[in-house]
Amino acid sequence: MSPERTAKIHRRTAETDIAIELNIDGSGKSQIDTGIPFFDHMLTLFTKHGLFDLNIKAVGDIAVDYHHTVEDAGIVLGQCFREALGNKAGITRYGFFLLPMDETLAEVALDLSGRSFLSYHAPERVEAIGGVNRFSYQLVEEFLRAFSSSLLATLHVEIRRGRDAHHMAEAIFKGLARALDAATRLDPRVTGIPSTKDVL
Repeated sequence: MSPERTAKIHRRTAETDIAIELNIDGSGKSQIDTGIPFFDHMLTLFTKHGLFDLNIKAVGDIAVDYHHTVEDAGIVLGQCFREALGNKAGITRYGFFLLPMDETLAEVALDLSGRSFLSYHAPERVEAIGGVNRFSYQLVEEFLRAFSSSLLATLHVEIRRGRDAHHMAEAIFKGLARALDAATRLDPRVTGIPSTKDVL
């Protein structure tokens, strides 16, 4: 039986206090509370479509701006995946998903390479999302950069087509979930670490 691929990290700064528990081999269960309703929605569907189990409790200076909370949540979530994966022995390593959502088509490609890189292409000057507490669409890129940096992953994200900000953000989070599920999957054909360098 494979060892559990889980992690629990608590990170506190002068701007945020974030605690995350992750089980990579879960069933899509989540308890998400960041104080940012739209971000909670994105992280909940990320969990559901990646079949991870994820608990997040984040307290941040959201009265100032959502930026710190979103960025720091990305940092801690990436750290959790990195810790849970250990030396990455037996994983598929690569993941790719092309996700349609109404008029939007999002492409996500991922390599758990041990090297941090983000390539992000999406329409510019996209409107904010939501009603009273509007979520800046640009925060999606900030989350992805923080996540890929702390996970030490190569991540390419592109909106091939899209107009609606909510649809584009949701397609990215769902596509990331499916690509990450594929990349973290254990493949019985893989012996050891999937790299000719024998380290990732």
